[in-house]
Amino acid sequence: MNARTTALSVDGKVVDLPTLDGTIGPSVVDIASLYKETDMFTYDPGFTSTASCQSKITYIDGDDGVLLYRGYPIQELAEHGDFLETCYLLLEGELPTTTQKADFDYRVTRHTMVHEQMMRFFQGFRRDAHPMAIMVASVGALSAFYHDSTDISDEKQRMIASMRMIAKMPTLASLAYKYHVGQPFIYPRNDLDYTTNFLHMCFAVPCEEYKPNPILSRALDRIFILHADHEQNASTSTVRLAGSSGANPFACIAAGIACLWGPAHGGANEAALKMLQEIGTVDRIPQFIARAKDKNDPFRLMGFGHRVYKNYDPRAKIMQRTTHEVLNELGHKDDPLLEVALELERIALSDEYFVEKKLYPNIDFYSGITLKAMGFPTEMFTVLFAVARTVGWIAQWKEMIEDPSQRIGRPRQLYTGAPARDYISIAQR
Repeated sequence: MNARTTALSVDGKVVDLPTLDGTIGPSVVDIASLYKETDMFTYDPGFTSTASCQSKITYIDGDDGVLLYRGYPIQELAEHGDFLETCYLLLEGELPTTTQKADFDYRVTRHTMVHEQMMRFFQGFRRDAHPMAIMVASVGALSAFYHDSTDISDEKQRMIASMRMIAKMPTLASLAYKYHVGQPFIYPRNDLDYTTNFLHMCFAVPCEEYKPNPILSRALDRIFILHADHEQNASTSTVRLAGSSGANPFACIAAGIACLWGPAHGGANEAALKMLQEIGTVDRIPQFIARAKDKNDPFRLMGFGHRVYKNYDPRAKIMQRTTHEVLNELGHKDDPLLEVALELERIALSDEYFVEKKLYPNIDFYSGITLKAMGFPTEMFTVLFAVARTVGWIAQWKEMIEDPSQRIGRPRQLYTGAPARDYISIAQR
């Protein structure tokens, strides 16, 4: 990384600030000394122009529609690899050898069971509890059941905690789902791969044999790869901020799940599906397009555009093909929601209004349809997102913990409240 300086003039005083160049992507101006030199902070609501850390994990070029995991294009990983291979890559920095992959798969598979007392822990929730509420609580509770891997200064404990969360997250998610629908819990099986095991835990019942569908398993595996990490988004930044205080890894991931629950973040695919259901049929699309273009109408097309991507979301192209594979396999070739989705996509890619504003379909546009076809209720969509994103959160947390320059997060503010004033006794108010 090459260092140079950028001159900044503040009230006539020129300050030379270090400018850092990354491997690829925009350079950054290091403002760590700005307050000391000028008695001023920067102001950046939402941190949209602020780099909060240095990272080697994920790179996004929103203008060109590029997403790289450790330098590898997301398209190639989703096409040729599997989710656990992606997990290894994100955690270790390189793709595994055959031996490393077999060892990693073995260790994850044999950590999928949770402490038996956690089964009783679930009985404390109301039957109508949202699965994401259960996930926030149960993941946070892991630190009470596995307190032998909460010492973040111990490299071995960090590794064990990381493996435990990747392995146990699908189990907790399936328990949340089963509890939500009122069915008996299904234990994990060591003879099944990661995503097939998850589908088995979600959809198997004791009264009949569950037959895995390799098309659905592969589709879900691909969905997990596409959602595994996405740079310094809101939930990842939450995990890093929580971790900067020295909090245990289970608590940090629980914080990330809580942030992901927000409709502007992990709930976007659920919102996109609800919009498609509201439109209903292709002939109703024009009136909704007109509403979307009307500045005075609060209606917005969900699943179009992205905070980062100003081009076609590279994940959406993969997700579109996956959606077709799932619907064809399940006999939903003429699904009205897919017909509405495809027509909306055609309009978005050709209509001058959408092209000018770069409102391209994103991954949430297709993933909701796919998950619904698999049999998941909308309440589970964000839970599945959390299962996939866990490895990204852990990789980012691990990178931060091992970064010698990391400090506890402490954003500053522009205070706009009352100035200093004297206290007045209650009798005089």
